[in-house]
Amino acid sequence: MTTLLQPGRVSPMRKVPAHIERPEYVGKKRPTTGESDVKTPEMIERMRVAGRIAAQALEEVGRNVRPGVTTDELDRIGHDFLIDHGAYPSTLGYKGYPKSLCTSINEVICHGIPDDTVLRDGDIVNVDITAYIGGVHGDTDATYLVGEVDEESRLLVERTREAMMRAIKAVAPGRQLNVVGRVIEAYAKRFGYGVVRDFTGHGIGTSFHSGLMVPHYDDPSLRVELVPGMTFTIEPMLTLGTIDYDIWPDKWTAVTKDRKRTAQFEHTIVVTDTGSEILTLP
Repeated sequence: MTTLLQPGRVSPMRKVPAHIERPEYVGKKRPTTGESDVKTPEMIERMRVAGRIAAQALEEVGRNVRPGVTTDELDRIGHDFLIDHGAYPSTLGYKGYPKSLCTSINEVICHGIPDDTVLRDGDIVNVDITAYIGGVHGDTDATYLVGEVDEESRLLVERTREAMMRAIKAVAPGRQLNVVGRVIEAYAKRFGYGVVRDFTGHGIGTSFHSGLMVPHYDDPSLRVELVPGMTFTIEPMLTLGTIDYDIWPDKWTAVTKDRKRTAQFEHTIVVTDTGSEILTLP
């Protein structure tokens, strides 16, 4: 029986050198939202750069996921990587969020705050990291196995990644945005997984979250048409049980109500003339 997660001690916010450009929301209570869902080729090129740095940072953090490491140490590794590559960690100071990435262990659906919690053999942990550079964001995440993980958890992680990849493959101009959720939900249902509804993918560009919502469940009322140049994230969260959740007193950490495990994967993509391109590849 795995013990339930408890909040740990959060270290002070990490420093970012003055020469690194900050997103507009740093130091403010709320970000400014609202930009075109369709980006210029020049902006897409800048998003490729931000996406690549985010993907490389995720790889670097992922290499350090193992029993005995704290999530705060993973945050330090991700923070230092982004800074060393001239990027700002988008989550740091976003609506007051205190860290440079999110670490969501076991029953945490999303937005887990790195702290002095030590990863244990058999855990699963999602690392969500976003780079801001050149005036745009690149957002990605992946769930990692910590040591020897039970078969049920391993399959959940594997299938959550597969659900994301199937949804990305289904994206094409002329289709409706709902194709994303329809594909994910149809696949997840085969295994009896819950598909989290209240946390979605989002439009992204100069804004961290532009206002465009990308549900991961089948929503027939979603009439948005996919057109070349649209950029957004696909980031399904699948659960072994309920999709209902509680929020910790930190106002960020969302945990499944039944405390069963959950996994997530995320890429930032752009709609192309023939399908889609993943912008968050290392």
